Amino acid sequence: MSTRRTLARPVGVEGIGLFTESDVQLVIHPAQAGTGLRVRRGPLEQAGTVDHVSAVPVHPAFATMPPRCTGIDLAPGACVHTIEHVFSALAGLGVTDAIVEINGPEAPIDDGSSTVYVNAIANAGLCDLESSLPGPACPREPIIVGDPGGVRVEMHPDDRLSMAYHLDYGPNSPITPQSARWDGSPETYQRAIAPARTYSLLDEVQAMTALGLFGRFSARDFLVIGSEGPIDNTFRFPDEPARHKLLDLIGDLALAGLPWPTVRVEAFGSGHALNHEAARALRSAIAKAGTVSP
Repeated sequence: MSTRRTLARPVGVEGIGLFTESDVQLVIHPAQAGTGLRVRRGPLEQAGTVDHVSAVPVHPAFATMPPRCTGIDLAPGACVHTIEHVFSALAGLGVTDAIVEINGPEAPIDDGSSTVYVNAIANAGLCDLESSLPGPACPREPIIVGDPGGVRVEMHPDDRLSMAYHLDYGPNSPITPQSARWDGSPETYQRAIAPARTYSLLDEVQAMTALGLFGRFSARDFLVIGSEGPIDNTFRFPDEPARHKLLDLIGDLALAGLPWPTVRVEAFGSGHALNHEAARALRSAIAKAGTVSP
């Protein structure tokens, strides 16, 4: 049997979408055991699993680029983007069953961390669910997605859950090589992972601003990193970029289904696209080994 958890009551978050700049409202609803994480917009609802990850770019500027966020297709031509932070918060706090309802095209970004969602979930409270559902089967063999000697995600069978992200942009980057690790506990997630904010290098921001993005934001709202470090801002942690990449990884791997099996995840420079591949590979391996989570 698996331990399953949901919210004690619905809770809402309001804010602005990072890429669409839409004013949006998001509500996280409790759900029954076995529901998994689901996404709802209006009358449309879909399972928040890797089977439904959207290939539609969140903004036309990204049509020929790797995905800058994670979206879920609800129906042909209808999707909800940038759900990785709310999924990360849910997974990081051990929530296995919930419905994320959004009234717009994109989840609120707040300060670029997942703290706004963690605080909302904590305010709502959590409750364990009675369930006879079996726990997820642990993959029998290590899984490696990507370049075995380069950018990759490794998932190794273990006796407990842990995840790590290793970041290295090279010797000429203002972001130093760094790593961040999560021991699988909600307490560590809330304290050490959730506050880490999304970031971009200054030249990336300048290029995207020229394409019409980020009109409602400034460098004080997020981490914009120049040659000397953050602009009009400061790091919350010396390794905040790696911690945020780990935050994203947790949210993306939630697409494999929750709860996770006991695996040790090591990610090396992965982005959303490779994270999605890893979630797909993990979900497939769990299914082959026994029982996959909703």
